[in-house]
Amino acid sequence: MSADDVIRARVTALRSVTLKSEVCVCVCVCVCVCVCVLYAGTEKARSITQTLLDVPYGDGDGEKLDVYVPSSSSPDVPLLIYFHGGYWQFLSKDESGFLAVPLVQRGVVVVAVGYSIAPKGDMDLMVSQVRRSLVSVIQQYSHISGLYLCGHSAGAHLAAMVLSTDWTQYNISPQIKGAFLVSGVYDLQPILSTYVNEPLKMTEEVAIRNSPSHFLPQLTRSSASCDIVVAVAQNDSPEFRKQSEEYFKALESAGLKVSFEDVPNTDHFNIIEQLVDENYHLTKLLLKMMGKS
Repeated sequence: MSADDVIRARVTALRSVTLKSEVCVCVCVCVCVCVCVLYAGTEKARSITQTLLDVPYGDGDGEKLDVYVPSSSSPDVPLLIYFHGGYWQFLSKDESGFLAVPLVQRGVVVVAVGYSIAPKGDMDLMVSQVRRSLVSVIQQYSHISGLYLCGHSAGAHLAAMVLSTDWTQYNISPQIKGAFLVSGVYDLQPILSTYVNEPLKMTEEVAIRNSPSHFLPQLTRSSASCDIVVAVAQNDSPEFRKQSEEYFKALESAGLKVSFEDVPNTDHFNIIEQLVDENYHLTKLLLKMMGKS
């Protein structure tokens, strides 16, 4: 499928959403542009790396992984799991391999996770899926030197929920060394009355039980040694900036290893798109965290 075909498919899907405000129209346009950039980066990654596509981590249609593997046989191989954004209703793993371009050449395995976006999937299902994807990755790649997470927007929310997991119910104890949370949402209650919630159909109860801001004690127990970076775009919306700043302060107050990155000259979309560039500030930070700078 060509980039043009992907864009046409996404535009058709976006047009099927009820556009009730100018904000929604703006988001749809921005997501279409973002799809083009991320798809091009992913196509490049697939052309220069070894790949394992559509690896199942569950029985559901959307429960698949794409794995980007370095050619190096070094035993010191960190693995990064990426959760895509898209307001829990757009994008997929098929546009999520772009950050493998600079990482795989430095000896990092990159795993892009697919999950069931709304309206097919609800918030409880998505959170369950990303947690189970990590369990599957650990079982398949037990030889890695370190496990790291990265998520953007809705994906940052899902990554934060993974960090906040009570792993006793999964019979594993993952040692997540680092996490990059980029322009995320950590309290879902403010979106209940917005157009974003129309396909999600979250109630207040669902929003609370899936909000990372409500699970700091569990995160402290599960991910105490994790090095967390909370990043936000200089030109992100006030709500994204507020949530990132407040979540960072809450993590810091809880005594966790956390830093805050206010990335200049970026917006909600290009803050993640630029991870295709090895000279981008966040790419360098990510490589440094994994000991690959």
